[in-house]
Amino acid sequence: MKYDFDRIIDRRGTGCFKYDALKLFFGKDELIPLWVADMDFSIAPEIEAALLKRLQHPVFGYNFRPKTFYDAVIEWFETRFGYRIQREWIIATPGIVPAINLAVLCFTAPGDSILIQTPVYQPFFEAVLAHKRTLLTNPLIEMDGRFEIDFEDLELKLQKAKLFIFCSPHNPVGRVWTRDELQRIGGLCAKYGVPVVSDDIHCDIVYKPHKHLPLAGLDGFESNVVSCFSPSKSFNIAGLTTAVVVISDPEKRRIFNTLNQDLHLYLGNSFGIEAFIAAYKSGQNWLDELVLYLEKNRDFLVRFVRNDIPELKVICPEGTFLAWMDFRGLQLSTEAMNRMLIEKAGVALDPGIKYGIEGEGFMRFNFGCSQAVVMEALSRIQLAIREL
Repeated sequence: MKYDFDRIIDRRGTGCFKYDALKLFFGKDELIPLWVADMDFSIAPEIEAALLKRLQHPVFGYNFRPKTFYDAVIEWFETRFGYRIQREWIIATPGIVPAINLAVLCFTAPGDSILIQTPVYQPFFEAVLAHKRTLLTNPLIEMDGRFEIDFEDLELKLQKAKLFIFCSPHNPVGRVWTRDELQRIGGLCAKYGVPVVSDDIHCDIVYKPHKHLPLAGLDGFESNVVSCFSPSKSFNIAGLTTAVVVISDPEKRRIFNTLNQDLHLYLGNSFGIEAFIAAYKSGQNWLDELVLYLEKNRDFLVRFVRNDIPELKVICPEGTFLAWMDFRGLQLSTEAMNRMLIEKAGVALDPGIKYGIEGEGFMRFNFGCSQAVVMEALSRIQLAIREL
């Protein structure tokens, strides 16, 4: 490989949430942190070079996004996903979570019902409840080691919903939705007049033979979808807070863009803009190697759990760098499970209960790090379980 993903980088003391907030959330500093969903790899050299070049200019005033910012989005999504985006559809935001919250404020009113598919990324819950909307859930169904959509329940809930927040690929269960699934979702949402906010932040990290398809890129659904894109996960630049929302429908776009501008969220920061452009314009080779490395990590993790920790089960992710691990066989409470992982294994995982009641007994394991770290964490978990 051209890029060194085996290198272990010390991130402590850099204001890094994943490492420097360990004591606050877990009570201990010296843990292997596999909880927060960012990776421990050095950024692509092309991004680093773009940031260094920008740093050479000593003024950091208000930003104006150049044409290359929008061209980068258009070229990336047409080349990699066959999705053709028009320049006027693109709205810049500080991140995907802010964009989801904006969509909730724009397209629903207090008391309106918003649908999510659980277990799912915690900010989806917060975007609904913090703005005094009513939460509807369409729980995913585990079948033969894979999570599926309960379409009968989905249709029932969509008849009550004013908005559907969709995770594609799905965090935390790692599903990459098929064309048939997406067609059914899009068709049902269109039938009941429910707009979709699609969080596609993990779209670049997908393992063969699976392929990500943006819901908005499927014929007939584009005008009903608010798509949220960012290179932040795939290029490990989440701290630079730069994303885009793509809305083809003129009226939805007007409503969303008005609030985005009224709140002055569109300006962005100098380094986020440069990193965004460099990632989409020049980062393809780095990303392709990264996905191969992550796939090896995933395969090692799945084999190790199945062969060496039979008390656990793991859902093999089709996308993302996150593994959904089933600890229910240990018959421990969430508190006891956390205590075992923290005190005995010295590993910080994300408790599944954060992702909804369907996540109780599960843990999310971030394998976006050196394989040596993945091996050490799994060995510690194995030993801690043996000592129970």
